[in-house]
Amino acid sequence: MAATVDPLEARLLPSGAVRIGLIVPVSGVLGLMGPCAINCAVLAAEEVNAGGGVLGRPVELVLIDGGRPAGQVAAEVAGLVRSGTVEAVAGAHASDVRVEVVAAIGGRVPFVYAPPYEGGGRAPGVYFLGETPDRQLAPGIEWLAGPRRARRWFLLGNDYIWPRLVHASARRRLRAAGATVVGERFVRYGEAVRWLGRVADARADAILLTLIGSDLVAFNRAFAAAGLGAARLCGALEEHGLLGIGGDATGGLYASMGYFRDLPTPASLDFAQRYAARFGDDAPMLNAHGHGCYEAVAMLAALCARAGSLAVPELDAVSDGTTITSARGTLTLVDRQVRQPVHLGRADGLGFFLEKPFQ
Repeated sequence: MAATVDPLEARLLPSGAVRIGLIVPVSGVLGLMGPCAINCAVLAAEEVNAGGGVLGRPVELVLIDGGRPAGQVAAEVAGLVRSGTVEAVAGAHASDVRVEVVAAIGGRVPFVYAPPYEGGGRAPGVYFLGETPDRQLAPGIEWLAGPRRARRWFLLGNDYIWPRLVHASARRRLRAAGATVVGERFVRYGEAVRWLGRVADARADAILLTLIGSDLVAFNRAFAAAGLGAARLCGALEEHGLLGIGGDATGGLYASMGYFRDLPTPASLDFAQRYAARFGDDAPMLNAHGHGCYEAVAMLAALCARAGSLAVPELDAVSDGTTITSARGTLTLVDRQVRQPVHLGRADGLGFFLEKPFQ
């Protein structure tokens, strides 16, 4: 069975395995996503190994804490690549970490990045599975600026690359929809709640939240406690975050994602059954960020099988058309990205009611 290995142990243990550096936060503002992400990656690795492994070799996962400062994460990954301890990288973590990691590994090993991201970032051996801003924002803005007639918007996010580029895309979409941005802030980690009064004073009809992890949880808790009524559209809210908020019954909290635990499709139901069978009914709740790590490991295996190699030039040459099946259905790489429907989920207690998918 696959398991995660500590990076120091990985350097010391002899192995014929293909070791994949799994970058997920287990500390910091995004630490809450770690347990499910690790489980999903382990499930993928075990299924790959049951099918013969990668190039006839078993897969092992080397856990790297992606919740630390980007430079620290990148330095550790670079060291593991240099020493030959890991031969590929997969992960779900913040974009500032991804940018540093891509620069540090310099195309020496493949890297599959799972979560929604800001677009761009093309580099040899880097493959993206998440939604770019235009696709991710479309369902929520079309719904809220259309049928819900939200005309005044406040944009609030953490201060790094992903929120800044998401906001730039949002401003274009909102302008095209006849809506107005009445305020915008980028805040340091841990300071989101301090801006609640400023957001309330703007009298927005809707708020785009590009806060992440514990900041997103804390702001939404404070928002509910203050009894404010604006709709909220979140770019990083998933089932664990909703649980951390304590659920929501206002009918005004939305998330836009490619995957939700309650997708009513055969592929999604099958994945949930496999996850529960492996980790039990009390396992960390399935969510988009965790599930993305399953896809990242599976896509790495599929790329290597198609290329017959772990070498980046060979992988890049065959990446177009490489396909896996996940809880989202069939995912196919085109120009080193995938294009899948995006779903708008409205918080309903501790789960999400799914509006129609947007292509």
